[in-house]
Amino acid sequence: MINGIIGKKVGMTQLFAPDGTVTPVTVIKAGPCIIVQKKSAAGPDGYNAVQLGLVEDRPVKLKNVNKPLRGHFEKTGGGTPPTRVLKEFRLDEAESELNIGDKVLVDQFADGDKIEVVGKSKGRGFAGTVKRHNFRRGPESHGSMNVRAPGSIGQSAYPSRVIKGTRSSGHMGDERVTVKGLTVARVDAENNLLMVRGAVPGANGSVVLVRKSARQKK
Repeated sequence: MINGIIGKKVGMTQLFAPDGTVTPVTVIKAGPCIIVQKKSAAGPDGYNAVQLGLVEDRPVKLKNVNKPLRGHFEKTGGGTPPTRVLKEFRLDEAESELNIGDKVLVDQFADGDKIEVVGKSKGRGFAGTVKRHNFRRGPESHGSMNVRAPGSIGQSAYPSRVIKGTRSSGHMGDERVTVKGLTVARVDAENNLLMVRGAVPGANGSVVLVRKSARQKK
């Protein structure tokens, strides 16, 4: 079986237990996905993997797909509809029971499963060192001109330059982030919903990858 699925972050909510315990969860609309391509170590790719496409509520028309992707979907023999999101998942070995056109659903997950979620963090634009790297600010007393300035980042004599990799102001966020150690709180297979305990990266509506963690509960 494939150990992951593509989804979209819906938002956060709460789950209430019978004893009144409240659990904050993130709702992910996971799937349904469809296998678009299959790769094997014996083939020209040299590794075992499958490419999944996220089937959305608003389907994509073949005429609106560019030529390279149109040929990619036509290679499947018409068994898979064109999708906007394509992601690849590695396999430990070539599984013969997986075929192009098969569906991958959220029911492969169960309550209590350990997972990891990959997403793209929210973009914060240009940010200073205090916000971007948690630098300590300067004094705010009368006459201070170094409240949120980064301070000295170089030397006056040797080597008289800024060392590569020095933390400074710049573009913040909009990066690929992987959060590990998350737990599945509830699975709603009928509505393709996955409720994850805690927060996952990305804005509401962003694409996320959900993978089963190698470390599961014993």
